[in-house]
Amino acid sequence: MNLKRKAKIMDSEEMRRAIVRVSHEIVEANSGTEGLILIGIRKRGVPMAERIREQIVAIEGVEVPLGVLDITLYRDDVHRIAPQPLVESTDIPTPVENSVVVLVDDVLFTGRTVRAAMDAVIDFGRPLAIRLAVLVDRGHRELPIRADFVGKNVPTSSREIVKVYLRETDDQDAVTIEEVGEA
Repeated sequence: MNLKRKAKIMDSEEMRRAIVRVSHEIVEANSGTEGLILIGIRKRGVPMAERIREQIVAIEGVEVPLGVLDITLYRDDVHRIAPQPLVESTDIPTPVENSVVVLVDDVLFTGRTVRAAMDAVIDFGRPLAIRLAVLVDRGHRELPIRADFVGKNVPTSSREIVKVYLRETDDQDAVTIEEVGEA
């Protein structure tokens, strides 16, 4: 696939502000941090969740539990990925039963990743609620899923791809829109 950068839609400062705002919204919606669990969806949802957790500590002075979720085996296209897909570890350090779980991911697109993540979380118990925080919501949902906390809504076409770059994984913070070009 040949990609051509079309636009930079967030720089590091815009990303930082969005994460601060989302963190405040999470605390406000939960009336504090009691019973709150953040769970990052691998791959880029994990550093996003870590950043949100850091902000919540700065806001409330309280560390909330942070989990890491691999959804590979819950995907509805797992058979298309590879004959033996690479499954990474899942670590949820506290029971989800009767907790408010906030799933964290970088981009919300079709909703299929979030559906898989909800299935995975429910295998660990029955939370009071599952909420969703994303840095970018780009539209084009295939399932009736919406984010509760959004850093930025970005209307896109089906020929565009939203790329999130994080310093933890990519040595930079930026969000770009790239267009699929001719091969």
